[in-house]
Amino acid sequence: MRRRGLGLATRLWATLFWAALALSPGLAHAQTPPTSIKDAAPSPSDWAAIGKLPDWSGVWTPDMRDQGRQVTSNPPPWNAHAAAEAAKLQAEEDAGRPKGLFVNCLPEGLPSFMLITHNPLEFAYQPGRVIIMGESDGNRLRRIYTDGRGHPADPDPTFFGQSIGHWEGDTLVVDTIAILPEAYLAVSESVGVANNGDMHVVERLHLIGPNTLADDLTITAPKVLTKPWTTRRLFSRDRARLAEIGEGVCLQGKFMETVDANGDAIFTPVQYGADGSPLPPKF
Repeated sequence: MRRRGLGLATRLWATLFWAALALSPGLAHAQTPPTSIKDAAPSPSDWAAIGKLPDWSGVWTPDMRDQGRQVTSNPPPWNAHAAAEAAKLQAEEDAGRPKGLFVNCLPEGLPSFMLITHNPLEFAYQPGRVIIMGESDGNRLRRIYTDGRGHPADPDPTFFGQSIGHWEGDTLVVDTIAILPEAYLAVSESVGVANNGDMHVVERLHLIGPNTLADDLTITAPKVLTKPWTTRRLFSRDRARLAEIGEGVCLQGKFMETVDANGDAIFTPVQYGADGSPLPPKF
């Protein structure tokens, strides 16, 4: 929709703003891709090469029991401060008062997206990248660049960071930096701490059986861990045609479907009582 009625002062301010943004040194890396990226469009041979990659088709469901075993048998080497925070959160969960780290609709981010997910994943190959699509939070996805580029010199931190990868035989090795310091390093959906910055995640994804995928993670988080933490997460494949990733939208459960006075379909916020329980809708 076109905006109308912008005054001269407003237009001048907008012009100066966007000019300054384009010239900002801090954003230069976002405007100019690394020189190592292949500029040409993918060739037929690039697409044919995808057929030589390992078959990761289908829907991959995380092994929740193994996640639990990993947490107890191979816990993160927390430093003293992080250990105290994690113990406090665990005590609240044991008492039936879990905090819920991911109830504000922000992304789980890395590495929690792989460590504690209970939602299925799918993989998609393109020349120069591997995409991981997750069911949770509206089908959030990861982009892993395999076109030979390096990490940007000054990347903007994000929840999932900046991931580059390469294939070592049938193993995808993924190196991720630039993860937001607020992103949790979590062992469950209610126990975890903010990584506080400088976190580095290296993954080795590979099949360990016809329908079992392993993600071996080495997580370096110097602000919360005393040493790098190596752990494994397992995923089981379902090739059935009916095994599809559903749409997961974080806030949708806060609304009910109804119609307005004109008969148009709308979402109406759910009302809650003093005890936090949803109230029955009024018709």
